[in-house]
Amino acid sequence: MMDVLYFAWVRERIGLPREKIDTQAATVMELIVELRGREERYEMAFGDLESLRVALDQELADFDAPLAGVREVAFFPPMTGG
Repeated sequence: MMDVLYFAWVRERIGLPREKIDTQAATVMELIVELRGREERYEMAFGDLESLRVALDQELADFDAPLAGVREVAFFPPMTGG
């Protein structure tokens, strides 16, 4: 079981700030594929991976990063400077 957090427009599209997920996904990408298969709102949120970043236990990661031992996955848009 892991916490999945959604921020900014990802949260708006899914309609939840966070949820607990029981998954067999081995990588972030496998988790994304699993989530996209749930409902259309997840498909909308994860449709453009170029506009998405992920952090595992509050550390930036790649989509091919393994999920073994991870307690928290966070999805958010790229940060902009200013």
